Amino acid sequence: MPAVLDLWKKSTALPLGDRLFSLAFSQKAPYFASIRPRFAVVEPDRAELVIHKRRRVHNHIGTLHAIALCNGLEAAMGALAESTIPRDRRWIPRGMEVAYTAKADSDVTCIAETDPEQWTAELGEGYDLPVRVRGVRVDGTTVIEGEIRLWISPRKR
Repeated sequence: MPAVLDLWKKSTALPLGDRLFSLAFSQKAPYFASIRPRFAVVEPDRAELVIHKRRRVHNHIGTLHAIALCNGLEAAMGALAESTIPRDRRWIPRGMEVAYTAKADSDVTCIAETDPEQWTAELGEGYDLPVRVRGVRVDGTTVIEGEIRLWISPRKR
């Protein structure tokens, strides 16, 4: 079992385990701590986290800042990738394309999703793997959606 997935399963078996996992994950990539992500789902091909609407992540009109949302999408994608990728492969982000579709005026759940067959494609020198990402307000409205492209390549031995 991948280390991130194992840590999620062990952490969430404890009281406040989702908070412990979220803190540990944010320490691995400290920039993620700026949004204080609260992971809700970590499993192969899917990860979800919540960014709470608080002043520290507001923009000039009092909604969640676009870059805070992108940060949340990237954190969700990272947890998904670490929980899904086969052991003989590695990943690195190559790009992100998003559209802002509504105001983020509440907490936002950031969701990253892939399909299982994306991770087992012919490897060769490597390939692009698109991860579907979106952010959803409390009322169900999508506020951001797009794709993060990963480069999948052989793990160096």
